[in-house]
Amino acid sequence: SSGINAEYGEAAADRIGTFVRRKGGFDLLDELAKSDLGQNATAKEGLSDVRLLLEYCELFGCLDKVSFDLSLARGLDYYTGSIFEAVLDQDGSSEGVGSVAGGGRYDGLVGMFAPKGRSIPCVGVSIGIERLFSIMERRMKNNRTSGIQVLVVSGQKGLMKERMKLLNTLWEADISAEMLYKANPKFLSQIQHAENEGIPVCLVIGESELEEGAVKLRGTGSQQERTV
Repeated sequence: SSGINAEYGEAAADRIGTFVRRKGGFDLLDELAKSDLGQNATAKEGLSDVRLLLEYCELFGCLDKVSFDLSLARGLDYYTGSIFEAVLDQDGSSEGVGSVAGGGRYDGLVGMFAPKGRSIPCVGVSIGIERLFSIMERRMKNNRTSGIQVLVVSGQKGLMKERMKLLNTLWEADISAEMLYKANPKFLSQIQHAENEGIPVCLVIGESELEEGAVKLRGTGSQQERTV
């Protein structure tokens, strides 16, 4: 922006700023076509290319996944048409890694190496493997599950046999369950184990529960508890 300010003045920089903040679809294209920008031959050709691309996306039923973004810029030296970037969107969030792929049309690039400089239509894309792996690892961690339904947890020390007895009762009822096989595991360590392994329910016992002949059910994700 400093170069633009020096050569053309702040007014030109501000004018460009009004464009690069815009994004949308057919409505934005219609608006730009009627503006001063739409009277420029090069801009008019670019808007026509983008309109055709959006029309094709509409025919393929993926228009809701595409946005015409005027802030997008890539290697202007060799791109000859539409450029694009792909963002992995999850619940309105870009997963915090930015774009995972990008590319565009560069009809003149391959032609440089073709006989007689023949024009060869090309579209290329590069994929950010490391970014995709980062997202996959995060999702696998969030969605990890061991297949175990219940973790038997003790709130105090010295309840190893009680936990084993309760675990066996669950097994006899055909409920997939497990426990930590340390003699006196810390309560928080047991809860953390359930979270790490994706075990949805913790069945908690302590001295008071044993006296009452009850158990406490705790949801691993919600952390809500109720005594049964």
